[in-house]
Amino acid sequence: MDSVNIFKGYGKVNDLEDQSLPRNSNTNATTLKPLITTVSIIAILLLTLTIGLMLGALMHQTDDHTPGFPSLSSDSAESIRAVCSVTRYPESCVSGISSLKFTCKKPADPEAIFKLSLRVSVTALSKFKTSISNSNEAALRDCQTQIEDALGRLNDSLAAMDVGRGEKALTEAKISDLQTWISAAMTDQETCLDGLEEMESTSLPMVKTNMQKAKEYTSNSLAILANMHTLLDKYHMSLH
Repeated sequence: MDSVNIFKGYGKVNDLEDQSLPRNSNTNATTLKPLITTVSIIAILLLTLTIGLMLGALMHQTDDHTPGFPSLSSDSAESIRAVCSVTRYPESCVSGISSLKFTCKKPADPEAIFKLSLRVSVTALSKFKTSISNSNEAALRDCQTQIEDALGRLNDSLAAMDVGRGEKALTEAKISDLQTWISAAMTDQETCLDGLEEMESTSLPMVKTNMQKAKEYTSNSLAILANMHTLLDKYHMSLH
């Protein structure tokens, strides 16, 4: 009897040990669930915050920058490149204006950069005129006359940009006049080349090469002026 009772008691002990295992597992699971939930919530919050920051940055960029259009920076080099992007010869525009020594504050708006582009045009065309001034060829003498006319129109355009305090450098009427003068200067340069071609001048290849930069600079000036309103609107500016 005693032995039987002993075995029966042993069996009860085993049963208790077996039952204790599930209870321990439940306890661990109960302890882990809040931890897992907390970690999951933190991860979701971090992901939400990250996505929010990315969307905010994207919206800010969309508001401040028109797709496909460069931004205007306080840095003069970036400003020049932004304005020159509307021209037919943007690299020529940038290199020509950047080569100038700025005697005043560095340009950071379309009007100032337009004025510098005119200076580049005048300098290049003056240099070209000097290169053909000593020729006795009849066709080149006619060309010199055309170039002098072109220089006169460009110098008039540049002078029109010099205004006193309180005066606008550009007005609607002035923009119209400048477009007429610069267009005429371009026509004068083309007329020079046409005359050399008609007279079958042997100087034509040399003249074309030497005049190329001046033509590009003049074209750039006209393009900047033609897009002046667009440039100012893009950068939330007005004529001043």
